[in-house]
Amino acid sequence: MRDQVTRTHLTEDVPNANKCTVIGGAGFLGQHMVEQLLARGYAVNGFDMRQGFDNPPGWGNSFRCQFIFEGVNIKNGIEDLPYAMKPIDCYTETKILKERTVLDPSDPERKFVTIATRPYVTFGPKDPQLVPILIKAAKKGNMKFVIGNGEDLVGFTFVENVENVVHGHILAAKHLSQDAAVIGKAFHITNDEPIPFWTFLPHILTGLNYEAPKYHILCWVPYHLALLLSLLVTVISPVIHLQPPFTPMRVMLVGTFHH
Repeated sequence: MRDQVTRTHLTEDVPNANKCTVIGGAGFLGQHMVEQLLARGYAVNGFDMRQGFDNPPGWGNSFRCQFIFEGVNIKNGIEDLPYAMKPIDCYTETKILKERTVLDPSDPERKFVTIATRPYVTFGPKDPQLVPILIKAAKKGNMKFVIGNGEDLVGFTFVENVENVVHGHILAAKHLSQDAAVIGKAFHITNDEPIPFWTFLPHILTGLNYEAPKYHILCWVPYHLALLLSLLVTVISPVIHLQPPFTPMRVMLVGTFHH
Protein backbone atom coordinates (compact mmCIF):
# COMPACT_ATOMS: atom_id res chain seq x y z
CA MET A 1 0.00 0.00 0.00
CA ARG A 2 2.85 2.40 0.89
CA ASP A 3 4.45 1.78 -2.49
CA GLN A 4 1.14 2.56 -4.23
CA VAL A 5 0.78 5.82 -2.29
CA THR A 6 4.33 6.78 -3.27
CA ARG A 7 3.62 6.10 -6.93
CA THR A 8 0.45 8.17 -6.70
CA HIS A 9 2.42 11.16 -5.38
CA LEU A 10 4.98 10.73 -8.15
CA THR A 11 2.26 11.04 -10.78
CA GLU A 12 0.49 14.09 -9.37
CA ASP A 13 1.95 16.30 -12.11
CA VAL A 14 0.73 14.05 -14.93
CA PRO A 15 -1.34 15.95 -17.55
CA ASN A 16 -5.12 15.86 -17.12
CA ALA A 17 -5.45 13.43 -20.04
CA ASN A 18 -3.59 10.87 -17.95
CA LYS A 19 -5.62 11.31 -14.78
CA CYS A 20 -8.48 9.03 -13.90
CA THR A 21 -10.82 7.94 -11.10
CA VAL A 22 -11.58 4.31 -10.29
CA ILE A 23 -14.90 3.88 -8.50
CA GLY A 24 -14.72 0.79 -6.33
CA GLY A 25 -10.93 1.06 -6.35
CA ALA A 26 -10.54 -1.20 -3.31
CA GLY A 27 -12.59 -4.04 -4.83
CA PHE A 28 -11.48 -7.11 -6.76
CA LEU A 29 -11.29 -5.56 -10.22
CA GLY A 30 -10.72 -2.06 -8.84
CA GLN A 31 -7.45 -3.02 -7.16
CA HIS A 32 -6.08 -4.45 -10.38
CA MET A 33 -7.25 -1.37 -12.28
CA VAL A 34 -5.48 0.99 -9.87
CA GLU A 35 -2.25 -1.02 -9.94
CA GLN A 36 -2.15 -1.29 -13.74
CA LEU A 37 -2.98 2.38 -14.26
CA LEU A 38 -0.27 3.47 -11.82
CA ALA A 39 2.20 1.18 -13.56
CA ARG A 40 1.31 2.86 -16.88
CA GLY A 41 2.00 6.33 -15.49
CA TYR A 42 -1.53 7.49 -14.73
CA ALA A 43 -2.43 9.58 -11.71
CA VAL A 44 -5.25 7.66 -10.05
CA ASN A 45 -7.96 8.67 -7.61
CA GLY A 46 -9.74 5.72 -6.02
CA PHE A 47 -13.25 5.92 -4.58
CA ASP A 48 -14.58 3.14 -2.36
CA MET A 49 -16.50 2.64 0.88
CA ARG A 50 -13.59 0.55 2.11
CA GLN A 51 -10.38 2.27 3.18
CA GLY A 52 -7.32 0.90 1.44
CA PHE A 53 -6.63 -2.47 -0.12
CA ASP A 54 -7.40 -5.58 1.87
CA ASN A 55 -5.27 -7.74 -0.46
CA PRO A 56 -6.95 -11.00 0.57
CA PRO A 57 -4.98 -14.11 -0.36
CA GLY A 58 -6.19 -16.63 -2.89
CA TRP A 59 -8.15 -16.53 -6.10
CA GLY A 60 -11.76 -15.99 -6.86
CA ASN A 61 -14.23 -15.10 -9.53
CA SER A 62 -17.15 -12.91 -10.36
CA PHE A 63 -19.97 -13.60 -12.84
CA ARG A 64 -20.90 -10.76 -15.20
CA CYS A 65 -23.35 -12.29 -17.67
CA GLN A 66 -26.49 -11.41 -15.73
CA PHE A 67 -27.56 -8.68 -18.16
CA ILE A 68 -28.83 -11.19 -20.72
CA PHE A 69 -29.13 -14.38 -18.68
CA GLU A 70 -32.59 -15.88 -18.07
CA GLY A 71 -31.59 -19.37 -16.96
CA VAL A 72 -31.29 -20.87 -20.45
CA ASN A 73 -28.23 -21.67 -22.56
CA ILE A 74 -26.34 -18.81 -24.20
CA LYS A 75 -23.88 -19.97 -26.86
CA ASN A 76 -21.57 -17.49 -28.61
CA GLY A 77 -23.58 -14.63 -27.13
CA ILE A 78 -22.93 -11.19 -28.58
CA GLU A 79 -23.63 -7.69 -27.34
CA ASP A 80 -26.71 -7.37 -29.57
CA LEU A 81 -28.64 -9.84 -27.41
CA PRO A 82 -31.45 -8.03 -25.55
CA TYR A 83 -31.51 -7.53 -21.81
CA ALA A 84 -33.14 -10.34 -19.86
CA MET A 85 -36.92 -9.82 -20.04
CA LYS A 86 -37.47 -12.06 -17.01
CA PRO A 87 -34.46 -11.53 -14.71
CA ILE A 88 -33.85 -14.64 -12.64
CA ASP A 89 -33.27 -12.66 -9.44
CA CYS A 90 -33.20 -9.13 -8.03
CA TYR A 91 -29.45 -8.86 -8.48
CA THR A 92 -29.81 -9.45 -12.21
CA GLU A 93 -32.51 -6.79 -12.41
CA THR A 94 -30.36 -4.24 -10.60
CA LYS A 95 -27.40 -4.97 -12.88
CA ILE A 96 -29.58 -4.22 -15.90
CA LEU A 97 -30.91 -1.02 -14.33
CA LYS A 98 -27.38 0.09 -13.48
CA GLU A 99 -26.10 -0.43 -17.01
CA ARG A 100 -29.07 1.40 -18.50
CA THR A 101 -28.49 4.27 -16.07
CA VAL A 102 -24.93 4.53 -17.38
CA LEU A 103 -25.63 4.16 -21.10
CA ASP A 104 -28.97 5.90 -21.68
CA PRO A 105 -27.80 9.47 -20.87
CA SER A 106 -24.76 9.17 -23.14
CA ASP A 107 -24.87 12.06 -25.64
CA PRO A 108 -21.80 13.42 -27.49
CA GLU A 109 -23.60 16.69 -28.26
CA ARG A 110 -23.87 17.35 -24.54
CA LYS A 111 -20.27 16.24 -24.10
CA PHE A 112 -21.34 13.39 -21.85
CA VAL A 113 -20.24 10.03 -23.21
CA THR A 114 -20.27 6.61 -21.59
CA ILE A 115 -19.44 3.00 -22.36
CA ALA A 116 -20.13 -0.25 -20.47
CA THR A 117 -18.00 -3.37 -20.21
CA ARG A 118 -19.16 -6.86 -19.28
CA PRO A 119 -16.25 -9.05 -18.12
CA TYR A 120 -17.33 -12.68 -18.28
CA VAL A 121 -16.69 -14.82 -15.19
CA THR A 122 -13.64 -12.88 -14.05
CA PHE A 123 -11.16 -14.84 -11.95
CA GLY A 124 -7.73 -14.24 -10.49
CA PRO A 125 -5.76 -13.13 -7.42
CA LYS A 126 -7.16 -10.94 -4.63
CA ASP A 127 -10.84 -11.81 -4.97
CA PRO A 128 -12.24 -12.90 -1.60
CA GLN A 129 -15.24 -14.81 -2.95
CA LEU A 130 -14.62 -18.02 -4.86
CA VAL A 131 -11.81 -19.76 -2.99
CA PRO A 132 -13.15 -19.06 0.53
CA ILE A 133 -16.62 -20.24 -0.57
CA LEU A 134 -15.17 -23.39 -2.16
CA ILE A 135 -13.01 -24.19 0.86
CA LYS A 136 -15.92 -23.67 3.23
CA ALA A 137 -18.18 -25.90 1.13
CA ALA A 138 -15.47 -28.55 0.66
CA LYS A 139 -14.78 -28.69 4.41
CA LYS A 140 -18.49 -29.32 4.99
CA GLY A 141 -18.55 -32.04 2.35
CA ASN A 142 -20.84 -30.03 0.08
CA MET A 143 -18.75 -30.25 -3.10
CA LYS A 144 -19.67 -33.78 -4.12
CA PHE A 145 -22.14 -33.09 -6.94
CA VAL A 146 -21.85 -31.98 -10.56
CA ILE A 147 -25.00 -30.07 -11.52
CA GLY A 148 -26.21 -31.19 -14.92
CA ASN A 149 -24.12 -33.28 -17.33
CA GLY A 150 -20.93 -31.32 -16.63
CA GLU A 151 -20.49 -30.32 -20.28
CA ASP A 152 -21.80 -26.73 -20.11
CA LEU A 153 -19.24 -24.32 -21.55
CA VAL A 154 -18.55 -21.05 -19.75
CA GLY A 155 -16.53 -18.04 -20.89
CA PHE A 156 -13.86 -17.23 -18.31
CA THR A 157 -11.69 -14.11 -18.15
CA PHE A 158 -8.44 -13.71 -16.23
CA VAL A 159 -8.36 -10.39 -14.41
CA GLU A 160 -4.80 -9.14 -14.73
CA ASN A 161 -3.39 -10.40 -18.04
CA VAL A 162 -2.42 -7.52 -20.31
CA GLU A 163 -4.95 -8.60 -22.91
CA ASN A 164 -7.87 -9.25 -20.59
CA VAL A 165 -10.15 -7.46 -18.12
CA VAL A 166 -7.98 -4.58 -16.94
CA HIS A 167 -6.62 -3.93 -20.41
CA GLY A 168 -10.16 -4.07 -21.81
CA HIS A 169 -11.32 -1.34 -19.44
CA ILE A 170 -8.36 0.87 -20.32
CA LEU A 171 -9.00 0.39 -24.05
CA ALA A 172 -12.68 1.23 -23.53
CA ALA A 173 -11.79 4.50 -21.82
CA LYS A 174 -9.31 5.44 -24.56
CA HIS A 175 -11.69 4.69 -27.43
CA LEU A 176 -14.50 6.53 -25.69
CA SER A 177 -12.74 9.80 -26.52
CA GLN A 178 -11.54 8.71 -29.96
CA ASP A 179 -14.20 6.51 -31.55
CA ALA A 180 -17.82 7.67 -31.79
CA ALA A 181 -18.92 4.15 -32.77
CA VAL A 182 -18.43 2.84 -29.22
CA ILE A 183 -20.28 5.62 -27.38
CA GLY A 184 -23.33 4.46 -25.44
CA LYS A 185 -22.68 0.78 -26.08
CA ALA A 186 -21.82 -2.29 -24.01
CA PHE A 187 -18.98 -4.69 -24.78
CA HIS A 188 -18.22 -8.19 -23.55
CA ILE A 189 -14.72 -8.99 -22.27
CA THR A 190 -13.65 -12.64 -22.30
CA ASN A 191 -10.68 -14.92 -22.85
CA ASP A 192 -12.60 -16.19 -25.90
CA GLU A 193 -11.74 -19.74 -24.81
CA PRO A 194 -14.85 -21.20 -23.14
CA ILE A 195 -14.31 -24.38 -21.14
CA PRO A 196 -16.70 -26.60 -19.17
CA PHE A 197 -17.39 -25.08 -15.76
CA TRP A 198 -17.10 -28.54 -14.21
CA THR A 199 -13.61 -28.87 -15.68
CA PHE A 200 -12.51 -25.49 -14.35
CA LEU A 201 -13.87 -26.07 -10.84
CA PRO A 202 -12.10 -29.40 -10.12
CA HIS A 203 -8.77 -27.85 -11.08
CA ILE A 204 -9.19 -25.37 -8.23
CA LEU A 205 -10.41 -27.95 -5.73
CA THR A 206 -7.74 -30.53 -6.43
CA GLY A 207 -5.09 -27.82 -6.42
CA LEU A 208 -6.16 -27.08 -2.84
CA ASN A 209 -6.06 -30.79 -1.95
CA TYR A 210 -9.83 -31.25 -1.90
CA GLU A 211 -11.74 -33.96 -3.73
CA ALA A 212 -13.41 -32.95 -6.98
CA PRO A 213 -17.18 -33.45 -7.45
CA LYS A 214 -17.96 -36.89 -8.88
CA TYR A 215 -21.72 -37.46 -8.56
CA HIS A 216 -24.11 -36.02 -11.13
CA ILE A 217 -27.45 -34.47 -10.23
CA LEU A 218 -30.15 -33.12 -12.57
CA CYS A 219 -30.19 -29.33 -12.66
CA TRP A 220 -33.85 -28.97 -11.74
CA VAL A 221 -33.33 -30.69 -8.35
CA PRO A 222 -30.97 -28.12 -6.76
CA TYR A 223 -32.75 -25.31 -8.64
CA HIS A 224 -36.14 -25.99 -7.02
CA LEU A 225 -34.45 -26.61 -3.69
CA ALA A 226 -32.80 -23.20 -4.02
CA LEU A 227 -36.20 -21.64 -4.77
CA LEU A 228 -37.66 -23.16 -1.60
CA LEU A 229 -34.68 -21.97 0.44
CA SER A 230 -35.00 -18.46 -0.99
CA LEU A 231 -38.70 -18.41 -0.08
CA LEU A 232 -37.94 -19.64 3.44
CA VAL A 233 -35.22 -17.02 3.92
CA THR A 234 -37.62 -14.30 2.76
CA VAL A 235 -40.37 -15.45 5.13
CA ILE A 236 -38.18 -15.59 8.23
CA SER A 237 -36.00 -12.55 7.36
CA PRO A 238 -37.92 -10.21 9.74
CA VAL A 239 -36.89 -12.47 12.61
CA ILE A 240 -33.68 -14.23 11.56
CA HIS A 241 -31.13 -13.21 8.94
CA LEU A 242 -29.84 -16.22 7.00
CA GLN A 243 -27.62 -16.50 3.95
CA PRO A 244 -28.70 -19.45 1.77
CA PRO A 245 -25.79 -21.71 0.75
CA PHE A 246 -26.86 -21.50 -2.90
CA THR A 247 -29.37 -19.52 -4.95
CA PRO A 248 -31.43 -20.20 -8.09
CA MET A 249 -29.11 -17.90 -10.05
CA ARG A 250 -25.99 -19.74 -8.95
CA VAL A 251 -27.52 -23.11 -9.78
CA MET A 252 -28.49 -22.01 -13.29
CA LEU A 253 -25.12 -20.37 -13.90
CA VAL A 254 -23.23 -23.59 -13.17
CA GLY A 255 -25.73 -25.80 -14.99
CA THR A 256 -26.05 -24.03 -18.35
CA PHE A 257 -23.94 -22.81 -21.24
CA HIS A 258 -23.07 -19.12 -21.22
CA HIS A 259 -20.26 -17.89 -23.41
